[in-house]
Amino acid sequence: MGEGLAVRRATTADFDDILRLNSEWVHFTCALDRDALARLHELAAYRKVVESDERVVACLLALREGTDYESPNYVWFERRGGTFLYIDRVNVDRAEQGDGLATMLYDDLFSFARSHSIPTVVYELNVEPPNEASRRFHDSHGFREVGTQWVANGTKRVSLREADVGL
Repeated sequence: MGEGLAVRRATTADFDDILRLNSEWVHFTCALDRDALARLHELAAYRKVVESDERVVACLLALREGTDYESPNYVWFERRGGTFLYIDRVNVDRAEQGDGLATMLYDDLFSFARSHSIPTVVYELNVEPPNEASRRFHDSHGFREVGTQWVANGTKRVSLREADVGL
């Protein structure tokens, strides 16, 4: 991990890096092109990156409830109701995995949620096919399963999870 780590607000100048990070993990997330990223960036209540040596090495984009967003997993949480931040995308550069960058982003995200009186952070985890590393990480941050559903034309089953931010 490089020196000079900083969590900062993502800008449109970061799009190439965010798209690069997403492409490294597309088998666990979904494809994202520049237009879709621009829309997601516009909708996101929380959009941050981690920079190391002036290079973007991680990103997290999250949306509030009540957003006009079509993701089936977001829609599941929206129908469930409540006040929440939905993590749509979190990616860490493969070379930086295990260096605490995702934890930096999650600590910042939970602080953001508390400062905006948002009691819950939600996300989904692939269980078929499995993403065990993500499950372990999120379990360690207090996430618990609140539902499941099949997505991607029945090719993926996800665990829908939430964590209280400690309001």
